[in-house]
Amino acid sequence: MTKKEDTKESIAIQQALDYHEFPTPGKLEIRATKPLASPRDLSRAYSPGVAEACMVIKDDPLAASRFTAKGNLVAVISNGTAALGLGDIGALASKPIMEGKAVLFKKFANIDCFDIEVDETDPVKLAEHVIALEPTFGAINLEDIKAPDCFIVEKICKERMGIPVFHDDQHGTAIVVAAAAKNALHIAGKKFEDIKVASAGGGAAGIACLNMLMLMGVKRENIWLSDRDGLVYEGRNNLTEEKAAFAQKSEAKTLEEIVAGADLFLGLSGPGVLSSKAVKTMAKKPIVFALANPTPEIMPEEVYKVVPDALVATGRSDYPNQVNNVLCFPFIFRGALDVGATQINEEMKIACVDGIAELARKTTTAETAKVYGDEDLRFGPEYLIPKPFDARLLPVVAGAVAKAAMESGVATRPLADLEQYKQKLAASAFRSSMIMRPVFEAAKTASRRIAFSEGEDERVLRAAVAMIEETVDTPILIGRPEVIKQRCEQYGLPKESTDKFEIVNPENDSRYRSYWEHYHKEMARKGVTPDLSKAILRTNTTVIGTVMVHMGEADSLICGTFGHYKWHLKYVQQLLETDKLHAVGALSAMLMDNDQLFVCDTQVNAQPTPEQIAETVISAARHVRRFGIEPNIALCSNSQFGDLKTESALRVRGAIKILKEMNLDFSFDGEMQLDAAMDPELRDRIFPNSTLKGRANVLVFSSSEIASAVKNSFKTIANGIEVGPILMGMGNRAHIVNPSITTRGLINIAALAGTPVSNYA
Repeated sequence: MTKKEDTKESIAIQQALDYHEFPTPGKLEIRATKPLASPRDLSRAYSPGVAEACMVIKDDPLAASRFTAKGNLVAVISNGTAALGLGDIGALASKPIMEGKAVLFKKFANIDCFDIEVDETDPVKLAEHVIALEPTFGAINLEDIKAPDCFIVEKICKERMGIPVFHDDQHGTAIVVAAAAKNALHIAGKKFEDIKVASAGGGAAGIACLNMLMLMGVKRENIWLSDRDGLVYEGRNNLTEEKAAFAQKSEAKTLEEIVAGADLFLGLSGPGVLSSKAVKTMAKKPIVFALANPTPEIMPEEVYKVVPDALVATGRSDYPNQVNNVLCFPFIFRGALDVGATQINEEMKIACVDGIAELARKTTTAETAKVYGDEDLRFGPEYLIPKPFDARLLPVVAGAVAKAAMESGVATRPLADLEQYKQKLAASAFRSSMIMRPVFEAAKTASRRIAFSEGEDERVLRAAVAMIEETVDTPILIGRPEVIKQRCEQYGLPKESTDKFEIVNPENDSRYRSYWEHYHKEMARKGVTPDLSKAILRTNTTVIGTVMVHMGEADSLICGTFGHYKWHLKYVQQLLETDKLHAVGALSAMLMDNDQLFVCDTQVNAQPTPEQIAETVISAARHVRRFGIEPNIALCSNSQFGDLKTESALRVRGAIKILKEMNLDFSFDGEMQLDAAMDPELRDRIFPNSTLKGRANVLVFSSSEIASAVKNSFKTIANGIEVGPILMGMGNRAHIVNPSITTRGLINIAALAGTPVSNYA
């Protein structure tokens, strides 16, 4: 090793140690979920109030999941005898690994987890320790226990415990391997029941993988197992019960002999045990899963050198198709916990396999693509299984597992509505999904043609693919076809979807003449000459989109992924405003971790008149109801119910007067400062007769500058996600987004635009 390499490695080691030590030692802490700020809180949290929960649980043990954290609490238990890549390091030294596992549970599935390191190497005694913990936990994750002890511990625990016990080194690995194998066989055009499997490694993971493959359809007689002593065959005198189940009648003794003609090589052994010469003897389109870590049984480049069309997976993150247990264990536990499963059975494991495999075949989301940079995330030889940071794993896999648990009869708390459960999980992955649900449902009532003025933008392209795959709406992309095609290939977007794009080429389109003539006809009395019309319709894609909507060739326009809002608004107003439709204001839904608020007007009227503020309030109430939310609107200024006579206060006061003369069916009041809007107790002290009841959920400001500042504060300080801005008053004929919008944001605004025009202005 060179001095430079040595220095680099030393820095990496120190950074890893610093990560674990600072600013607080370790990777976990415990936080209370209930307030404890007063004697009243104390009396409910502990004596005497705690007795009520205790007595209910005494009479009904299942109630523990209602009144305690048990239903969302997993124990990761290890004695440190088989730490990945480290061997028998003992219980204490394994604690950083178990803490890390707990962090993954929380990150990927919001499951609370205690790591428990037990200094016990006797498997029977270790099992007794685990069994004694059942009252505390909703499920047990056994980890890093050597074989064959792990089989003994798990068997005893599963027989005597009424909660799921899951040895992740075995079953987690097996599930992800099976999912990768399912997709590899799909690409190779083969079936589980027809293939020959040659396996190297008879440890816990290796045996579990073979059992899982048999569940998927592989025939027992087609499985050939080899360990460090050679082939596992009948009559060998050093076989464990688990290995003996795969003993073959054969004179073959070496791995090379059993690999010949195999469709799948499964390696869970050690570095370099498989030669490229042996790979050449495998069946056509061989599948090579070399999973030893950190150095696999054979490096992928060595496989490709002799069999270019091989399908290869490893356990390493620096190669495609990493078999990583994190694709499985958070989500299988999530589904099991949420239905109160008494075990994780074969049906649940198969559901997990199917969910992971099917997700890999779907188009990758923009959020996942952003995390993984330039990696090609299209289903194929180098993308057999999804990536760990694909947020769809939670609703897809946990939902499938919960369904299987209920159907197989091991759920003690069956879900009343499985689809609602999946939507709730999706909401925890994509915070906008729950609030957008009524909008997406309404959008299904009609198929609309939605034009995107910036059709070459990656976010637009990904949103358009999502529309084609998930909705009945038709995206129309305004952009150069060759650029759109090249970028779709670059971003790994599926050809079967991108071929369905309708494209308007601003440089060369057969509709160009009709478009510029139509624009000139509408704008001739506003100083626009024929030559200017021609130039604008060659360069201004927002104008092209507004012309299409005005001519009835599109139902709605979405623009604004670059440029200033007011610049786009000018062209939208030129053609699309009518006697009945005009831009009233911009409304944004702000989604915080445990809260949601609507803010307006953030864009349209810089200093709105009382009449404009009143119109904004009425439009905001109508649009908020699109989300299934009853509006409770606060009109905000720097005045508290008449204590100031500033320009801002007077305009809001004028709007209140207008609104109170109308027969409105929603709650509103003002003028008030933001703290009074958000704090009902404060508001009652200041103005007990306010017509606004409870906390406001819609904030209307007397200045777009203030409204925008408040909205951006929610985004940056409160980790808020914006849905919108929604251009109110235009009957869904146009929406102007902000340059910071994400693909998810564009999908949401397209759903809003996809609602029939007659429903909302």
